[in-house]
Amino acid sequence: MGEFGAGTCVDFFENKVFGSSLTPSGGFDIYISIPFIKKIYNITHVNFQGFNYYCGLLAQKIISKDSIVFELFLNEQSGLIQVGLTYAIAIVFPIVGFFFLAFGIMEDSGYLPRLAVMVDKVFKRIGLNGKAVLPMVLGLGCDTMATLTTRILNTKKERIIATLLLALAIPCSAQLGVISGVLGKISGMYFAIYVFVIGTQLLFVGYLSSKVLPGTPSDFLMEIPPFRMPKLSNIFIKTFYRVHWFLKEAVPLFMLGTLALFVATKLGVLSLIERIGAPVTKNFLGLPVETTHGFILGFLRRDYGAVSIFKVLEEKGGDKGINPEQLLVSLVVITLFIPCLANFLVMIKEQGAKNAFLMFAFILPYSVLIGGILRVILQQF
Repeated sequence: MGEFGAGTCVDFFENKVFGSSLTPSGGFDIYISIPFIKKIYNITHVNFQGFNYYCGLLAQKIISKDSIVFELFLNEQSGLIQVGLTYAIAIVFPIVGFFFLAFGIMEDSGYLPRLAVMVDKVFKRIGLNGKAVLPMVLGLGCDTMATLTTRILNTKKERIIATLLLALAIPCSAQLGVISGVLGKISGMYFAIYVFVIGTQLLFVGYLSSKVLPGTPSDFLMEIPPFRMPKLSNIFIKTFYRVHWFLKEAVPLFMLGTLALFVATKLGVLSLIERIGAPVTKNFLGLPVETTHGFILGFLRRDYGAVSIFKVLEEKGGDKGINPEQLLVSLVVITLFIPCLANFLVMIKEQGAKNAFLMFAFILPYSVLIGGILRVILQQF
């Protein structure tokens, strides 16, 4: 189900339904037919070339392709329709929808409460309890949506810890899919090291946060229902309302985040950050300077950031091939790196600007520090 949602459906919606504003997507045929006396007659058919492509054609009839308004909505890197709407609907929506569907099956079968009980003892070590299994599991689908669900936790301390761990060490399914695919091609050992490093940081930062932040975790009380066959009507109703909630809460934030990215790009802020971060990337992490762009790109789309870094390392490797140590370091850093823009806006909404910026200020240097330490360790072998 996860592979179908995050792979097949995302690819269809992103590349076929939405596509590019500049070139046809290759699209798909839509047939208009009528049934008549045991036979279906095709009246006509339309070759659909992508929503963004038709938006681009329409916009070019009204305004110039070089105008600021065209770029605001249909720019390939930061347009509200081309990036914001496409990312929210074509990429995140299928992933979240299938996650909610799977989550509904787990919940209706009675498995989810048992999972919460099983992880309760471990979660108490990091200042949480079994109830936090909900946002943590959903974080593997979309961290933005998972951060919204932290409001189910009882205390402010638990909500802050869960939000921090989601932003730091829980990769979304799009990013995890890219990373597992890339590292799997290099060596299974490197993927195992990646999982170990990320898992260790999750437990360490959670434990540290539980000791530093004031307050105590709430008691964990949950009724354990009997195992039962999931009821389809219940699952679809729950999925519908959760998807509706996601669209209402998260999509406007994706659009706002894309607008902020567009403004930052036009003002040269991203270029400035790239120049400032280049020495750290090269001297401390031991990565090519060009990978700095990938880390910045990850602030918009984590999977795009990972792919961008992989392509840079592949080009730099040339005939010798990609350097596996550099690849591992870069993917660990971009996983632990600052959350995507939409997730950061949700963090501000849920935990307040002060707490969100404090988390941001901690995560940025910490991710680079872990990457530098990992680089030194790998050089010893």
